Amino acid sequence: MITAVLGGGQLARMLALAAAPLGIRTRFLDPSPDAVAGHVAEQITAAYDDKDALKRLADGAEVCTFEFENVPVEATEWLAAHANVRPHPRALEVGQDRLAEKELFQQIGVRVADFRAASTCAELHEAVDAVGAPCIIKTRRLGYDGRGQARLQPGETLSADIDAAWQELTEGYDHGLIVEGMVPFDRELSVIAVRSTRGEVACYPLVENEHSDGILRRSRAPAPNLTDDVQANANDFAATLLQELDYVGVLTVELFDVGGHLLANEMAPRVHNSGHWTIEGSECSQFENHIRAVHGLPLGSTAMRWGHSATMINLIGEMPNRERALSMPGVHLHDYGKAPRKNRKLGHATVVGADQAAIDESAARLLG
Repeated sequence: MITAVLGGGQLARMLALAAAPLGIRTRFLDPSPDAVAGHVAEQITAAYDDKDALKRLADGAEVCTFEFENVPVEATEWLAAHANVRPHPRALEVGQDRLAEKELFQQIGVRVADFRAASTCAELHEAVDAVGAPCIIKTRRLGYDGRGQARLQPGETLSADIDAAWQELTEGYDHGLIVEGMVPFDRELSVIAVRSTRGEVACYPLVENEHSDGILRRSRAPAPNLTDDVQANANDFAATLLQELDYVGVLTVELFDVGGHLLANEMAPRVHNSGHWTIEGSECSQFENHIRAVHGLPLGSTAMRWGHSATMINLIGEMPNRERALSMPGVHLHDYGKAPRKNRKLGHATVVGADQAAIDESAARLLG
């Protein structure tokens, strides 16, 4: 059996590693000859719109999937005419457009922050006036890890700040902007869910996430001080979204916790950084469950392994000393094999155990 994957980053790498024990080979397509999934899987180096390459990718594969949401929708639609594509390209299309995403959340009854769209500088001024400052301006498409965003604060320079944000965010970009009201959240959470070809849905415990400079730094699972009601609400959000999209595979919804009430922020139609802890921390990882789901296999348990807690630390810019990290109890190190670069995700480490204080101590040492 073969899984074909659009994209060859660390997520494709981890999908390939999860597929191998199931007897499933992985083939991926990526424009970069240095794509890190090439360390563990068959690689096709070509542009995503190369029809010959797409044909080779799908040849003999039982299913095609994707590892990140910025692959061209047209490539998945072309593949869908020749092979099984899971999730459906519609999920990718929605996940690429923050406005379509917010409108879908509203359509299915999920609360979101106040928002407005803007396609001209004049409309941006109107949108900020309607939403109010403080607010955050984002590109509707592209942008991740804090890129493609500008934060505005009230004050005498607000009008000039809006003009500056328009210039910065639209240079070489013409897909429009979205203005979102700032949410006074208590914490950021994410729910990772998986849906099978039979419509079965399973959710992992809610995760608490900490960001710095727009980049995820730490994820704790399960989220501390989690109530059954909050977990149930998050599960309902995810299940409703999965059903609406007729989705197959793993999907993540990023959430704001505001006094025990949840607001949806964004969705990711793929395996997700905040779910990396599931490799060691859950009975069946998000990567294995994605492979199971897209191949029509039974889903694995999303329960925490042995009832332990898990904390995932992103290793950004430089890797820690390998010997020092591996000497810490409960630490599992993942090196993606990337060249060091500022703000680049080079790997992650997951700390698991029954003693939360010990986990927090090891995580703090890894964060440096």
